[in-house]
Amino acid sequence: MSPVVPRLSLNQETIKQWSLPELAEGCAKAGVTGVGLWREPVQKYGVAAAAELVRGAGLTVTSLCRGGFFTASEPEARATALADNRRAIDEAATLGTDTLVLVSGGLPTGSRDLFAARERIADALGELAPYAADHGVRLAIEPLHPMYASDRCVVSTLAQALDLAERFPAEQVGVVVDTYHLWWDDTVAAQIARAGAGGRIAAFQLADWVTPLPEGVLLGRGQLGDGSVDFRWFRERVDATGYTGPIEVEIFNPDLWARDGAEVLAEVADRYRTLVL
Repeated sequence: MSPVVPRLSLNQETIKQWSLPELAEGCAKAGVTGVGLWREPVQKYGVAAAAELVRGAGLTVTSLCRGGFFTASEPEARATALADNRRAIDEAATLGTDTLVLVSGGLPTGSRDLFAARERIADALGELAPYAADHGVRLAIEPLHPMYASDRCVVSTLAQALDLAERFPAEQVGVVVDTYHLWWDDTVAAQIARAGAGGRIAAFQLADWVTPLPEGVLLGRGQLGDGSVDFRWFRERVDATGYTGPIEVEIFNPDLWARDGAEVLAEVADRYRTLVL
């Protein structure tokens, strides 16, 4: 067993080629005590079984991804989304994580109204936040880079995420600080301070920005140190708010998925020690 790597959590998608048992065993051997999980593979394995597996390996589930997709304007689609998010909250509670990451949703087909889409997010939060709180789960709004605004997330900045979150109690709705999505924003330091002052930082995630972006930009996140992000700068500003929680590495990258998982995790841990701590 390797020494514990302080605060490091491995998001499941970073080593997507691993099964859940491989993830649990590999993290335990590498001294990584936290994992961020995704609903689809957890559902396939069985939510209760996944919770038992992770606990048995001595790991903490730092987040569950994802809820959200709240922006549909049709009543039936909206009701379907709300029902799915209640299931996601139930799953998070079973896994023992207090953080459900939300990807809020893009513009409905044929719409160009960003403001209306964001208000539908607020409406959904109003319905779901009390339910989540009753289950010991906080909803965590993740702002995504503006290139995703049309089809995936109309919340593009930390300021926009906080404008939504601050309508609700901090223990019910927080935000995600993700370097991949926020590194470009020259207001991000002030917004991190704002989030920290309000007790709103629910998760802190790392991935690098590499160019040129690949075709199909969803899978373009870079390994730590391969791109433009100053990770220590982010970590110091997040820590300055009093945040002491996990730091989760979440990278979607087919090149990493094609490699040996243990090798990838060792590289992540090494770069984390060098570039983040």
